[in-house]
Amino acid sequence: MKILVTGVGGFLGGALAHSLLAQGHQLRTLSRRPLPQWESLGVEVLRGALEDRHSVLQACQGVEQVFHVAAKAGVWGTFAEYWESNVEGTQNIVEGCQTHGVTRLIHTSSPSSTFDGKDCLGADESKPYPENFLNYYSETKAAAEQVVKAANGQEGLATVSLRPHLIWGPGDPHILPRVVKMADQGRLRKIGPGDNLVDITYVDNAVEAHLCAARNLGPSSPQAGKAYFISNGSPVRLWEWVDQVLRGLGRPPVRGQLSTANARLAGGILEWVWRTLRLHGEPPMTRFVACQMGTSHYYDISAAERDFGYRPVVAFDEAMERTLAHFSEVLPPR
Repeated sequence: MKILVTGVGGFLGGALAHSLLAQGHQLRTLSRRPLPQWESLGVEVLRGALEDRHSVLQACQGVEQVFHVAAKAGVWGTFAEYWESNVEGTQNIVEGCQTHGVTRLIHTSSPSSTFDGKDCLGADESKPYPENFLNYYSETKAAAEQVVKAANGQEGLATVSLRPHLIWGPGDPHILPRVVKMADQGRLRKIGPGDNLVDITYVDNAVEAHLCAARNLGPSSPQAGKAYFISNGSPVRLWEWVDQVLRGLGRPPVRGQLSTANARLAGGILEWVWRTLRLHGEPPMTRFVACQMGTSHYYDISAAERDFGYRPVVAFDEAMERTLAHFSEVLPPR
């Protein structure tokens, strides 16, 4: 099958592309920059951006299925940047699918689309979007989800959105390297009481969820037109998990601590300062990060299990062993 995968230069998109290649599929991707490592594997790389309607329509021509993984992630940036990439880009993907007769669109969303900064204990897909979002990423991922849902059943297209939470594992370029760097610099502090439960998703399990959701996706399939929470299936105590990673990489556990309320207050002040003074980079704390790190948020994945047979394929202990082995080789020693 010929498949378009956006975001192969990223963590999840790259892992998904490797899996699809191993299954014998022909892949195409769209990228702003050259990707010679993927071309060497036989992936057709088209140059272009998600915001460029012409490029996206061209990328969708002649493929049977689209995995739309690419997005502007992170916690800081302008509304225009997030909207253009996450919403307009998704609108272009939908139009490309409908124009060229693509029948299946699997969209990577995020639980952040429903995050309101409060504890979330085992919520299912009935959880509504918040009235007020804590950052532009959450707001635009929610908007993109709605674009994808509305497209289901139009022009022969079946769609599904997946919400994997906190993707980690070997090759993670964001979360774990950042945690280790902050710890090495003495800047990492526990936020909240330290016992908050949080869902995490090992990267191979996130890939498996995408493959399962795509399998048998059609206008009348149970998953069509819906969004699903995805995780390892059991939450972890966030700060115990962080300490386990740090110990496994020869670092001491996190020592300092800050209340969630104080961290959120600091984040709000710093956001105002950064925007008012137009400072470069992102603030050292934001309201979103404070709430993500200081609250419990885990989700009921029984709908994904029921509707398209998702089951995590890598257990936590094995995932941790693989991850520590990888980062022990690539991160500088303490």
